[in-house]
Amino acid sequence: MRPIALHYWPTPNGKKITIMLEEVGAPYEVVFVNIGRGDQFKPEFLAISPNNKMPAIVDPEGPDGAPISIFESGAILMYLGRKFGRLYPQPERQRVEVEEWLMWQMGGFGPMLGQRAHFAVYAPERIPYATTRYQNETHRLYGVLDQRLATRAYVAGEYSIADIAIYPWATGWQQQGMEKAEFPNVARWLDAIGARPAVQRGMAIDAPTPPLDLAHDAEAQKILFNQRARPGK
Repeated sequence: MRPIALHYWPTPNGKKITIMLEEVGAPYEVVFVNIGRGDQFKPEFLAISPNNKMPAIVDPEGPDGAPISIFESGAILMYLGRKFGRLYPQPERQRVEVEEWLMWQMGGFGPMLGQRAHFAVYAPERIPYATTRYQNETHRLYGVLDQRLATRAYVAGEYSIADIAIYPWATGWQQQGMEKAEFPNVARWLDAIGARPAVQRGMAIDAPTPPLDLAHDAEAQKILFNQRARPGK
């Protein structure tokens, strides 16, 4: 099997895919996309990820034997689950349950936690209403997750791509101002998933450059927050 090219930077969305590739044992090569320096606006990357977001993959052995490129981390997880027949159940009732919680992460847990970080940490001026609004929503979403995990080991029955999608975001609970004692079921779930060797390998893939200090890197802030069409424009 020829390796899948993973266009990646070590963010929660990027780590979803390294975890999944490690879990299914797929050969892959990492193509680093330095989002703090504008790599996501390069034409060659936009050709596979037109929304200028990573991760994205290029599978040289697509469904019909021809290469296929895929952007959006949720779409990548579903594709890999189908391709390898792992962590994405086929029975419709079980699949719907997995997809519900995958979409919960994609539409809520990730974006709201991201907005919380933006307004509480990175925004050049503090807006109390925005800070409080996203902190409260982060707290509410952790409560939803904790309640879900009160009666099951994983969010959708067996361990699945739904857990993989949520986990890298939830590992930032401390920076997000959450207390593990308030969410004991989330704490247990985090420990269980974090003990998986494939998860550990996927989470360990770091950038080849020093970590991005987004709170103090003015150039990276311009690129990421002003969403320039391309560096220099």
